[in-house]
Amino acid sequence: MPTGTTIRLLNRLRVARAERDLSQGELARSVGVSRQTISSIETGQYCPSTVLAFRLAHALGEPVERLFWLEGETDA
Repeated sequence: MPTGTTIRLLNRLRVARAERDLSQGELARSVGVSRQTISSIETGQYCPSTVLAFRLAHALGEPVERLFWLEGETDA
């Protein structure tokens, strides 16, 4: 039987952005990425770099670990 770990990066970026009444475009401009990048992060289709995660946290006034966290399953 194979063993493996599935780890996903989850986020609450959409919620934090909405709490501040920011559009995806406004947040994107403030951190130097496209609106599509913000959309992809919010839907879990794109995993941001560490630098981008910290930029987003700073722009939203949140600790990075409040915006992003790991969820994993291990099957042994």
